[in-house]
Amino acid sequence: MTTIWALPQIEIRDLTKVEETRPVALLTGVSSWLSVGSLLKLPIVVQAEPDSANLDYLDSLASSLPSEVEVVYGVGAGLVADVAKYVGFKRRLPVVLVPTALSVDGLLTALVAARKDNTVEYITTGPAGTMIIDWEVIRAAPQHVRGAAITELLTIVTGLLDWRYAAERSRLTPDTRFVQWAAGIMAAIAQQAFKISNGVGRGNVEALRNLLDLLCMEVQLTNQMGHNRPQEGSEQFFAYAIEPRASRGRPLPYADMVGPGILIAGALHGQNTAPIKATLLAAGIRLGQLRPDDIRETLRDLPSYVRRHNLPYTILNDFDPTPERINELLEKTGLNSLS
Repeated sequence: MTTIWALPQIEIRDLTKVEETRPVALLTGVSSWLSVGSLLKLPIVVQAEPDSANLDYLDSLASSLPSEVEVVYGVGAGLVADVAKYVGFKRRLPVVLVPTALSVDGLLTALVAARKDNTVEYITTGPAGTMIIDWEVIRAAPQHVRGAAITELLTIVTGLLDWRYAAERSRLTPDTRFVQWAAGIMAAIAQQAFKISNGVGRGNVEALRNLLDLLCMEVQLTNQMGHNRPQEGSEQFFAYAIEPRASRGRPLPYADMVGPGILIAGALHGQNTAPIKATLLAAGIRLGQLRPDDIRETLRDLPSYVRRHNLPYTILNDFDPTPERINELLEKTGLNSLS
């Protein structure tokens, strides 16, 4: 059976107007709940602040949920959304997401990016039932996370390069074959990211609404395709690989890892990365959060990492990580000097 998933029902409304009567399991972050807890009145049965997407940890949260809970709320951003979707899926409960930032497209997807064996394992949970957006809450988020999901649109640039690269080498499966019309639509979505980045960085509501619309289109198209190849490639594999080194056991914003990954993937494909870097910086994305030594070690191990985890074929499968080539990439992207 083939399932084409839908998006969550999206409600744009004042959080003070939300009326919830069902007993709630609240999954949130400390800072997220401080920012909206006084606005959102919920009949909370149990509350947790998840700090990991490790699969065993997610299972423990789901199994310990009190039986009286009737709905799961995820109040926060990327990690919280994934945990809420997973817990709701495992306990067969409806899920409501209340993002405090537009930080990842996982708010909209039917997938959870769980961690297992030092890599990402996608688990299909279905999308959240409802997502509630309050633009005043989003605008108040720190700049580096407020519209960080713009990185999800820019991964299309390198994702498409990797998708075509694999197609030219006959390394795609029948289900992930290169489809020109889909690539064209995704490229048009990515182009809009360059146009809205300044507004996203300033917290302009119109730009943030455009970001939400573009994310919806990107996610729905990958839902239609049944895979993420138009939007996921070597840039995200780099982010997966560096996360254990970079996080040192603490959650690290996804954009802090995939932003540099986009620059590296673009450089591997021989692209001029200056426009992408300018767009990321204009949107408030931090590009200097990764230690150059961690980047070097990750690049050195990256070809074996993608093979070991059987990741889809990209330019990384043919990358020769010599010290000279790694230094060239850091120099070309400027990641050896950003802070």
